[in-house]
Amino acid sequence: MVKKIVFLLGIALSAWAQTPLLEKVSSLIGEQTYSRNEAFVKIIFADRSRFVQGDRIDVVKVVDTLKENGLLSLFYKRPKTLELTFETNGSPQFFMMLMNETLRGMGYTHYLTDSAMLTNAGYSWRIKMQSEYATDPTALQQALSRRGCGILDIERNSDTQWRYFIDMSAAHLELTPLEVGKKIRMKRLVYPRWLDVSKAGSLTLWSLSGNNWYPYIAFYDDDLRLLKLYKRDKRTRQITINLPRGCAYVKIADLYSRKNMNAGLSVKAQ
Repeated sequence: MVKKIVFLLGIALSAWAQTPLLEKVSSLIGEQTYSRNEAFVKIIFADRSRFVQGDRIDVVKVVDTLKENGLLSLFYKRPKTLELTFETNGSPQFFMMLMNETLRGMGYTHYLTDSAMLTNAGYSWRIKMQSEYATDPTALQQALSRRGCGILDIERNSDTQWRYFIDMSAAHLELTPLEVGKKIRMKRLVYPRWLDVSKAGSLTLWSLSGNNWYPYIAFYDDDLRLLKLYKRDKRTRQITINLPRGCAYVKIADLYSRKNMNAGLSVKAQ
């Protein structure tokens, strides 16, 4: 009877050890690290409800717990080539805009696109960079959440190869909508400027003193699909433009050189 109980208990523990949560933990820290620390891992992940909601694992919380308990280090002894792959089923153009904006906001400016392709599941973008540490999933999640996005899953193929699956179902640019009737001044436009014009019907723009502005204005819907493009091969001081139906965002640039609008612009939404 005792042998039977022990046998059944062994089966139960073996089955528990193969849960998706622990399989995810093993994939993130590697089989060797998992085997050496299996008993400890089972203790810190014993409360399954902290990490699993329905059938979805909160993989960012899993990574946080592994870091806090010394089971996962994101730092390298010397700079290495870090490879990050981001995948989504959302709009590729919007995705690229969001990810570049997110990475710049996190301080990543020197990275190269290794591949970008449409897949059966959506869109995949892989970048490479030299770094002394891997991207912190918690910091990435926080940056993405400000844009209505989230991390659905993470795969760690090696200490320098990470794959992120991004949810874009509520994505938006991190911009404050222009208030109708309020004039704002945009100083030192060294890069094209994006505006949220979801509440506006038209825009009036003024080129500030010191500019030689040749307008290049692109109009996009809320999925960043191009609706209209306005270009003017003439130095411009003031223009008023009606927004196309469904316009959510506007990108303001110069037809020839960003230096032509360095002094800034003023804009008013009507």
